[in-house]
Amino acid sequence: MPKWSMESWLVHGGRPPVEPGQPINQPIEPASTYYAGAEPEYARDGTHGMQALEEAMGPLEGGEAVAFASGMAAAGAIIDLLPMGAVVVAARFTYTGVSVRLRELNDIGRIALRLVDIADTEAVIAAAAGADAIWVESPTNPMLEIADIPAIRAGASGLLVVDSTFATPLGQRPLEMGADVVLHSATKSIGGHSDGLMGIAVTADADRAAALRFRRTILGGAPGALECYLILRGLRTLSVRYERSQASALVLAERLREHAAVERVRYPGLKDDPGYERMRRLMSGPGTMLSIEVAGGAEGAERVARSTDLWVHATSLGGVESLIERRRRWPLESAEVPENLLRLSVGIESVEDLWQDLAAALANV
Repeated sequence: MPKWSMESWLVHGGRPPVEPGQPINQPIEPASTYYAGAEPEYARDGTHGMQALEEAMGPLEGGEAVAFASGMAAAGAIIDLLPMGAVVVAARFTYTGVSVRLRELNDIGRIALRLVDIADTEAVIAAAAGADAIWVESPTNPMLEIADIPAIRAGASGLLVVDSTFATPLGQRPLEMGADVVLHSATKSIGGHSDGLMGIAVTADADRAAALRFRRTILGGAPGALECYLILRGLRTLSVRYERSQASALVLAERLREHAAVERVRYPGLKDDPGYERMRRLMSGPGTMLSIEVAGGAEGAERVARSTDLWVHATSLGGVESLIERRRRWPLESAEVPENLLRLSVGIESVEDLWQDLAAALANV
């Protein structure tokens, strides 16, 4: 951790040198080529904007950050480090893009994929025998399961990758629990404004960070100047956004649990949730995401998603606006995700307004 609290570092980390007359924010630098004789020389290898974002992000996780053009670009670079035929253990519920990619690579023989219930620690450890990598997502998307990262690390060797997009560095710090690489889709809560595409991988191993930077260069996964500026600007307010959204998420989860049109609420902040005790032990809080299963099947869920006025019917998550969508509307989503499941990303609006809008939509069921 940096010398300040995380909340203060979010505001001040990655700033330009303190010099009279100089900007306090890292400027947008729209250049692909630089004069020879110093670093950088070419934008694909890294820019001052990338460096500022990485300097701000790394200490939040306790490692060295590497920024990518998207979360999938970061995930692809991590996967690319694995040897040919690598055995990869992964959660059955994983972000759709990663899940599809892992299955594709399994089908062509690039990796051997073993899918597990990530909340079943004994099953994960058993499947990880002889594995080259364990790909953990916690909380999982969209089922909100919690993985016991320290126990998995203690019982399994191999590269331990943790997708901590839902939790953010404020919710959990996987490197401290034994992870080798932490992955974030910074498009989501870190950026926080639904206006920038970005992925960030963080590792405490300097050689691994260098290898990831090389994969970024050779695979063309470098983020643009504007995106680096936007994501770093969004990072500044992560603490206040996350705190407000998390508080609202808990209020909504408790009310939704009592609603006649809601068959199930998935949120680790509820005391009867299967992941509650694990969340209390491993995380600072339950986060800003919840999922509900509503009456009326897929049709009922679609009706709710399309009936809101304040909640935005759209994909993605982690923005200042609250989003709602039926995950199975995507053809590539796991068939194990219930057809009537709605994923809710809670923003920073008035929680009472959010509740009234959602309750009115649920009345349509």
